[in-house]
This record gives sequence, C-alpha cells and structure tokens, in this order.
Amino acid sequence: MNSTRAPSPTDELELVLALRAGDEDAFTDLVNRYEAAMLQIALAYVPSRAIAEEVVQEAWLGVLHGIERFEQRSQLKTWLMRIVLNRAKRRGSEEARTIPFSVIQPAWNDSGPSVEPGRFRGPSNAWPGHWVSPPSSWSGVPEARLLSGEMFEQVRRALGELPTRQREVITLRDVLGYPAHEVCNVLAISETNQRVLLHRARSRVRAAVERYLEQ
Repeated sequence: MNSTRAPSPTDELELVLALRAGDEDAFTDLVNRYEAAMLQIALAYVPSRAIAEEVVQEAWLGVLHGIERFEQRSQLKTWLMRIVLNRAKRRGSEEARTIPFSVIQPAWNDSGPSVEPGRFRGPSNAWPGHWVSPPSSWSGVPEARLLSGEMFEQVRRALGELPTRQREVITLRDVLGYPAHEVCNVLAISETNQRVLLHRARSRVRAAVERYLEQ
C-alpha cells in the first residue's frame, strides 16, 4: 500500500513559491511524490493505463498553468488530485461515447446491498438477520496463493467492476493509504458517505476474492 505524505504548511508554501518561480527541481519533486497516486485516480475513470497516463500528463500541464491561481485554501495535494480527477472524469466521458455501454456499465449497482441478502437468515427464522454463510476465514489459505499474481489480478478485476465512486474511495483509502478526511476533501463528499462507499467497496472486493478462493 502506498502513501503520499503531504508536506508541512511551511514546506508547502516554499514548494508553491518555487513552482511559481519555475524551479524545475521543485516540479520534479512534486511529480515523484504524487504521480503514482494521480495515475491510480485516473485509472478509476478511464478504460486503460495508456489513457490514464495521458490524463496525468494533461493534469501536470494544468498544474503548471494554474499554479499562479492556487490560493492555498486547500492542501496542494488535494488541489492536484482534484485536477486529475476532473480531467479523468472528462476523458472517461469522452471514451464512453466510443465504447459499448455494456462494456463500461458497472457490474454492481452503487445503491445495492453490500452483501448478498441470501447470506442472511430471513425474518421468519429464529435468528433473523444472522449469517447463513458467514465470511470465510482465510487463515488456512496458503500464503503463496494469497500473494500470487493471480490473486492480485482478481483484486484488480474486482476493483475495476465497482461503481466509479466506490472504486475511487477504496483506491484512495486502501491502495494509496489516504486517511478518511483527505479522501473526503479530494472527492468533496461527507465523512458518512465516505464510510458507506468504502464499506460497500470492501465487501464487494472481499466477495470476489471469496469466489476465487472457492474455485
């Protein structure tokens, strides 16, 4: 799991001033610090890594052109992520016009249940709402299988099938290691909404992994 630590307010001010002065080393430092995270965000919206890389390059151009207008009402990192988020959304919409709807339609409804209702006991049962088939323990699964390339591919595929909002929340939280308040700032969502989206995303990814391990 990656994490991009934000600079302190003093360091950030110095970095912004250096960027405005055209300092190439400052820009290189910014790219090294945040480009991987920006790429992951772009991948939540566009259909391929190549397109995501183009989006990130466009975002960096936007940063260079817009740094003079950055008013520091938010963290520099939040501002960067919003730039790539907006550009990725626009590019994703453009790409969707040329891709069959069935290809881009999420496999899950964003407002649907996090866990299949059939896994819980019904209201007529002596224990309504309790598990019929609780989540499987993975303690007996060989570590080599859990860490295999095939497992990572299953997780990547499960992430790709999530509704966009869930995918971006779980990407920021669990892939990039962002704390909840930063995710809320980047995506402009409430803490409650962030928790719900993260819970739904984690539940669905876990369900996909369970199905794979049962094969």
